[in-house]
Amino acid sequence: MIKFTKMHGLGNDYVYIDCYSENVELGNISDLAKFMSNRHFGIGSDGIILICKSDIADFKMRMFNFDGSEAEMCGNGIRCVGKFVYDKGLTNKKTIKVETLAGIKELNFNLKEGKVETVRVDMGEPILSPKEIPVIFEKEPVKDLKIKALDKEFSFTCVSMGNPHAITIVDNTKEFDIEKYGPVLETDEHFPKRSNIEFIEVLDKNNIKMRVWERGSGETLACGTGACSVAVACNIKGLTERKVNIELLGGTLEIEWDQKTNHVFMTGPAVTVFEGVINYV
Repeated sequence: MIKFTKMHGLGNDYVYIDCYSENVELGNISDLAKFMSNRHFGIGSDGIILICKSDIADFKMRMFNFDGSEAEMCGNGIRCVGKFVYDKGLTNKKTIKVETLAGIKELNFNLKEGKVETVRVDMGEPILSPKEIPVIFEKEPVKDLKIKALDKEFSFTCVSMGNPHAITIVDNTKEFDIEKYGPVLETDEHFPKRSNIEFIEVLDKNNIKMRVWERGSGETLACGTGACSVAVACNIKGLTERKVNIELLGGTLEIEWDQKTNHVFMTGPAVTVFEGVINYV
């Protein structure tokens, strides 16, 4: 029996497990993630997130995708971690630090009636080195990377926010066949660790539309690290300002690439859907 909380950030939904109180067998966590994430036989989600003790921060977050693979970070997921620990009384601080595989992230809570409504996350500095993203490309930053997928050629700008992202402009995000091209591009040979793929429309200097094919999960309604990467990529190419609104299928995120600190800040909602208990043997 495992207690869980279902939460989402702009529809990017995860099952959250409090490892302070729940005994989770970490050796079988990949299978647990696949079981819980299954929308027909499990709870249904884009993956699971464990909230654990940390020796170097207030909390530690471990994230596992729908396919059981562990990911470095999730922007929508970490906002919900913040809401979870504050609303459940695991902390009374309005600013906390969370350990992730992509480093320590600082969260600031915006409260409404004593509960977290939105979270501003310091996502750190974007990674632009091809080797560190990683992507096979000779120049930094990675711009105009041409990749052919099936019957179409794409031009990518690549950024990492602790996990790899490849951003390409399309004519119409709403009509784009993401199910056709997403899985082919995710596993392209240019991406040694696979990649998250963002398909975008630049509306003006401050507004972008985005759809995302997430590595290990398929299309999701939102991706926080993806939105941050899109903001950086568009600014690098001179298409937008440093502060933009990014419209995803699940809603809008405010992203700012601060010129002084070089850090990317993401602000968006975090929502609790329901809680429950599930049998897992």
